[in-house]
Amino acid sequence: MDHVVDARGLVCPLPLIKARSALPALAPGDALVVLATDPEAPIDLGALAADHGLAFSSAPDPGGAGWRIVLEFRP
Repeated sequence: MDHVVDARGLVCPLPLIKARSALPALAPGDALVVLATDPEAPIDLGALAADHGLAFSSAPDPGGAGWRIVLEFRP
């Protein structure tokens, strides 16, 4: 199941804080999708993923408003 955190319009470190606070709700196989406009968000969330052993991907948001970042809890 996907959990979405909309951090668009928030600046560092708020996207990271919002993502970190959403992590406890993840179960194996779940994904946390973070929508962010802060250019530092992919870097910060990539580090968060590495620290927690999560799969990480990031791509420009299809709507053209920043980034779509996915952290996935591996079973």
